Amino acid sequence: MGQKAHPIGNRLGIIRGWDSNWFGGNHYADKLVEDEKIRKYLSARISKGGVSKVVIERTLKRITVTIHTARPGIVIGKGGQEVDKIKEELKKLTKKEVQINIFEIKRPELDAQLVAEGIAKQLEARISFRRAMKTTIASTMRMGAEGIKVMTSGRLGGAEMARTEQYKEGRIPLHTFRADIDYALAEALTTYGKIGVKVWICKGEVYGKRDLSPNIGGASSASGKGGRPEGAAAFGGRGNERGGERGGERRSGDRKGGNDRRGPGGNQRGGGNRPGGQGGGNRPGGNRPGGPGKR
Repeated sequence: MGQKAHPIGNRLGIIRGWDSNWFGGNHYADKLVEDEKIRKYLSARISKGGVSKVVIERTLKRITVTIHTARPGIVIGKGGQEVDKIKEELKKLTKKEVQINIFEIKRPELDAQLVAEGIAKQLEARISFRRAMKTTIASTMRMGAEGIKVMTSGRLGGAEMARTEQYKEGRIPLHTFRADIDYALAEALTTYGKIGVKVWICKGEVYGKRDLSPNIGGASSASGKGGRPEGAAAFGGRGNERGGERGGERRSGDRKGGNDRRGPGGNQRGGGNRPGGQGGGNRPGGNRPGGPGKR
């Protein structure tokens, strides 16, 4: 049997807080079911709003719902109309007073739920699963994650038999409790069946005591490295090895200057005996008119 602990449940109370924050008392089960209803409703209602998680806090008469989203504009709507509608709908659903807060996720590439949903959407649009996984891994690592693992399983590429494929980059220490690992599962509803997408993102390690209140240490406040790491390329490169050195050597003065092919004093294709040429090239220049050593 696969005895794998859920990476988030495993860290609750150590470096992760709970997504529902309230005291149950005698009506614990009712509140739990209500929380699930709220979450299901919101994920269906704002399916294109980039919702990462919904944090629910309760007092005696009020429910405070905090929506963590990468696209707050879609959730808020024009002049806050959308939020007001959602608030009224939740009031009908729960029959209690509801307050809605919206929390913006600054770097959606470091949020496992949004990354998984992004891959699932690409699979639904019939993009190759390998390409979707690899481009996602590259963009997450570029944003400063310490490691990422992506696993997809199902009828990949419409194959007759279901299988599992996974790609990894960096480090994902699942047995280290202080490692801040974000995990999420999403499903792509393709024409040939469901494809499951699992994502693990390591954002660094947490030292010392962490505030476990629900809206701190969540999706937007990453504990690892912030922004683009030092060696990262600007667009799609893989750090310094390729972008920096190669680009530097080729595009600097070496290619057009002195000893390479087309330089004014070049050895291979230099000026020869052409008028205007300076280098001692091997080719006779003839009587062609020309600039200083260039063809």
